[in-house]
Amino acid sequence: MKKRIAPVLKEQQLELAGVGIGSPNGNYFDGTIDHAPNLPWKGLIPLKDYFKKAFRKPVALTNDAKAAAIGEMYFGAAKGCKNYLFITLGTGLGSGVIVNGQLVYGHDSLAGELGHVIVYRNGRLCGCGRKGCIEQYASATGIVKTYYELLRNKSIDKFRLSLGNMLDAEMICDMAMKDDEIAQEAFYRTGWILGFHLANSVCYTRPEKIFLFGGLAQAGDLLFEPVKNSFEEHLMPIYQGKIPILPSGLKESEAAILGAASLIWDEIKD
Repeated sequence: MKKRIAPVLKEQQLELAGVGIGSPNGNYFDGTIDHAPNLPWKGLIPLKDYFKKAFRKPVALTNDAKAAAIGEMYFGAAKGCKNYLFITLGTGLGSGVIVNGQLVYGHDSLAGELGHVIVYRNGRLCGCGRKGCIEQYASATGIVKTYYELLRNKSIDKFRLSLGNMLDAEMICDMAMKDDEIAQEAFYRTGWILGFHLANSVCYTRPEKIFLFGGLAQAGDLLFEPVKNSFEEHLMPIYQGKIPILPSGLKESEAAILGAASLIWDEIKD
């Protein structure tokens, strides 16, 4: 990577100030990638040390969703906002909790994993090994599972059931936009459980705003309307009407890069 970056810096007459890394299972304190199930590297990978040795510049590494949360503050819709929740709705549910302008890492860098709050006892099996985590319901993969459950319960469309895993969240969104009742019900249920979960999270984070990012958030009102309705319904009265749920201001194609850049800038700017 250094060999690829060096010519670009020289051509643009730029000096590298530092390196930011956003990675699945990135551990901010240790600078390692910890047992990432969806990456080819196994075990603990000291990625921060590798980059520091190669570039001899400050390096910061964290979870990719947390990095994107900082990116929202510098480049997205959270400019000027110091307390907010950032939720990514992709294959799973990632999150970053910002309090007083700083990411919340907790004791070992693993705080703020809102995707692994259990919402259904003995619910769907999660990749973390437990059952009922919200990311198995409020995510791009979760809504597909909900859709097929609804199909099986109604027993009205053997053709769509026969498609197995061929349908994805985008296809379900398209069907919902065309007034497919089962697809619309899948979005309603997904939004309802997410809104319920976010209402609970307000009790221990008290954000000024909540931002939703990722492929599923691109569904617009199909998702946002049930999320907001459920959210307000389940909020404590002292919070009702005070916390907007908004789409992220980051482009999906740029969030990873801007998040990583924001992470290291946040460290060295002072």
